Amino acid sequence: MRGKARLLAAFAAFALVLGPALAEARPGGRSSMGSRGSRTFAPPPVTRTAPDAARPMDRSMTQPGQAARPNAAAPGAAAGARGGMFGGGFGGALMGGLIGMGIGGLLFGHGLFGGFGGIGSILGLLLQIGLIVLLVRFAIRFFRSRNQPAMAGGPRPSPLNREAHPARHPMGMGGARPAAAPAAAPVTLAQSDFQAFEGLLRDVNAAWSRRDPAALSRLATPEMMGFFSQDWRDLEARGWRNETRDPRLESGDLSEAWREGDTEYATVAMRFSLIDVTYDAQGKVVEGDPNRRDTATELWTFQRGPAGSWKLSAIQQTG
Repeated sequence: MRGKARLLAAFAAFALVLGPALAEARPGGRSSMGSRGSRTFAPPPVTRTAPDAARPMDRSMTQPGQAARPNAAAPGAAAGARGGMFGGGFGGALMGGLIGMGIGGLLFGHGLFGGFGGIGSILGLLLQIGLIVLLVRFAIRFFRSRNQPAMAGGPRPSPLNREAHPARHPMGMGGARPAAAPAAAPVTLAQSDFQAFEGLLRDVNAAWSRRDPAALSRLATPEMMGFFSQDWRDLEARGWRNETRDPRLESGDLSEAWREGDTEYATVAMRFSLIDVTYDAQGKVVEGDPNRRDTATELWTFQRGPAGSWKLSAIQQTG
């Protein structure tokens, strides 16, 4: 029995190594999270900047068919949809399933992972997955390095367009059409609003890198602050810290803007570049390159109440 315990501990340690390799660290964790009011689960219109459909929400306090509460905070347990020991998404589901199979094998007398063909098979599978992850990450870095934006100095006008520029999205083969967003009163935005959105892109990244919850809570909704705090805890549990520097908006346009009751919403497609680096406790780089800019395209949703300022309420990935 002691040997099985050692084996299970070794497996958990291996999962800890693989889990972070599947997670990303910048604000939002490169996942889709937050709330867009009654349109949380309706895809925002595609734009010239983001011609691919937005990914569904991975983490949200809003339930399907339920309008978001503007001041709802994300509790720690709910904020861990991507967090926890193994990270989130594919990595978390995979590791959770494999350990569940192991425990089930012990309970039903088949031995550790006996229902999966034995420990040799499971270790072989994990090694194959690790190799695939490394190859995918290498490919992503290779293509990113070939498509880095040119470094431009000096002041320049904001690349965030004031008007919505919908792009025609190709129909999928045999796919169902996305659900239409609920009708709501339209909102007209001023140039100052778009300047605020671009400023929030910079300020959210700065507060995230400083690990400044007071500043970040002034820039984001309580729900998003709960998710950011969970991500900080996940990084801290691994002995890591993430820094994003010099975020620069390369292009952007409005996807949609609307009002629900006293709350206004605006979803903006933004293509931006930044330096995104994760360090360990000794200051060694474990993810990213401090001398290379990464490029991302995301949909950020902002909300504001009566006589209030815009706050970040959702981040969605595209593609």
